Amino acid sequence: MAAARDSVEAGEAEGTAGRQGSSGVEVVFPSDPAAAAPLCPHGPTLLFVKVSQGKEETRRFYACSACRDRKDCNFFQWEDEKLSEARLAAREAHNQSCQPPLSRRQCVERYLRFIELPLAQRKFCRRCQQLLLPEDWGEHRKHHLVGDISVTQLRRPSQLLYPLENKKTHAQYLFADRSCQFLVDLLSTLGFRRVLCVGTPRLHELIRLTAPGDKKSNIKSLLLDIDFRYSQFYMEDSFCHYNMFNHHFFDGKAALEVCRAFLQEDKGERVIMVTDPPFGGLVEPLAITFKKLIAMWKEGQSQDNSHKELPIFWIFPYFFESRICQFFPGFCMLDYQVDYDNHALYKHGKTGRKQSPVRIFTNIPPNKIVLPTEEGYRFCPLCQRYVSLENQHCEHCNSCTSKDGRKWKHCFLCRKCVKPSWIHCGICSHCAVPDHSCEGPKDGCFVCAELGHKRSTCPNVRLSASTNKAVRKQKQRKSNKMKMETTKGQSMNHTSVTRRKKRKERAHQYLCS
Repeated sequence: MAAARDSVEAGEAEGTAGRQGSSGVEVVFPSDPAAAAPLCPHGPTLLFVKVSQGKEETRRFYACSACRDRKDCNFFQWEDEKLSEARLAAREAHNQSCQPPLSRRQCVERYLRFIELPLAQRKFCRRCQQLLLPEDWGEHRKHHLVGDISVTQLRRPSQLLYPLENKKTHAQYLFADRSCQFLVDLLSTLGFRRVLCVGTPRLHELIRLTAPGDKKSNIKSLLLDIDFRYSQFYMEDSFCHYNMFNHHFFDGKAALEVCRAFLQEDKGERVIMVTDPPFGGLVEPLAITFKKLIAMWKEGQSQDNSHKELPIFWIFPYFFESRICQFFPGFCMLDYQVDYDNHALYKHGKTGRKQSPVRIFTNIPPNKIVLPTEEGYRFCPLCQRYVSLENQHCEHCNSCTSKDGRKWKHCFLCRKCVKPSWIHCGICSHCAVPDHSCEGPKDGCFVCAELGHKRSTCPNVRLSASTNKAVRKQKQRKSNKMKMETTKGQSMNHTSVTRRKKRKERAHQYLCS
């Protein structure tokens, strides 16, 4: 839980600070969009550059678009590096070896065979995360198998599959039922009939689970997700294996056309995109991808509708508001707190730092979106939108200013509302946390404030960890030594008492003899 909290706070620092003048690694988009990037197992790589104190280093490099940790994907290539034919062939072989063992067509065929099996023969391997056909049983006989897989279970694969919880790569934090049901009800109320679910598998499930005859059952959904395991639960028209960081369809043009047809159906009317990217992902590649999906939708629009926008719900932490609005100026942030089943911190109803920081960013006018009053949301007639209960309207800002659900206070020197725990610093001339460093740089490492690195690679973290470990070992040795000395002392004391007692007994016997 502590690690998760650190990642949230580090993300907040990155989201609020922005990228200008910061240190670390930034994405570079080539001026020639036709230039082909080298491929890794996750599709086309992205071009990066190291930045130190606002200055770019001269040599740029390609790395994986989806994995920010090289332990997950170790692809690395300098932009100007020339590779031999042998290395290119070896890389191609490696990329192929990392692909799913079955093609999309094979997964569909296996699924159709699986649902025809009697209930007693429907088995799922927990270890391999795979639906099993009878000919597979021998290979998995020593694994943990789940039998009698019902149709309802097949329609809720997120409850059968183990979530991938790498924060920087997959980060499958699944919507809690409360948030998921709210989204489905809201989409239905707003009149949408098709939902492009980009990385929201549980929302996709709930839309498809709605009972026939229900008004919401008219909604169709298409899931785009990087987790290939979902291929074994869905037909080709309801799931595409997809990387949202580089707009890559793993199954090629066929999957691309499925997505295009879905967006352009009914001339692109009453369709919305809902996305819930990994919070460790970079905002800029995501924004570029979403703009490509928007362009795909616009291809089916007539010139008369060229002013229209594809409705979007982008679900992300509130401290990335400035970054998201940098790429989508028409977006606004709703006060609704999105919570997750398998995340210890992102829970609704908690207060302060413990509440969920995840919000909905959208280009839909906020006055059209009704938030549930039974959960503490209220309508502000001045702002013409629903806000959280503690988000009070500031007469000086003329807005409900809180971002994190707490009641903020107005600073007349800064001329804006700030978090309740912040104070105005006369040296910095702005509000900040009470124990901030006035002379330290605003960007850079979250731990030591140095500009040359980020928190994840801070040497002070490693030094502090190793020092603390050494101190703990020293304390443990000292404690063990004290215990041994105490035990030894107690043993010696017991021995001396026994000897004195025996001497007294011998003396008593001698005197009485």
